[in-house]
Amino acid sequence: MSLFDDDRPQKKIAHEIGSDLSLLSVDELAARIALLRAEIERLESEKTKKGASRSAAENLFR
Repeated sequence: MSLFDDDRPQKKIAHEIGSDLSLLSVDELAARIALLRAEIERLESEKTKKGASRSAAENLFR
């Protein structure tokens, strides 16, 4: 490891659905799994918020 490794920008972890996984290491696969789990949690949270807003609106107009 050289002294200049810290100066390079870190490659942002991204995942494209359907991409080739055969070239990824076990650590890279674990990082992608963690990334996708966090995204699923974020999506579920937003879905819950929107569902609550919709229910409130429906109750208001009944």
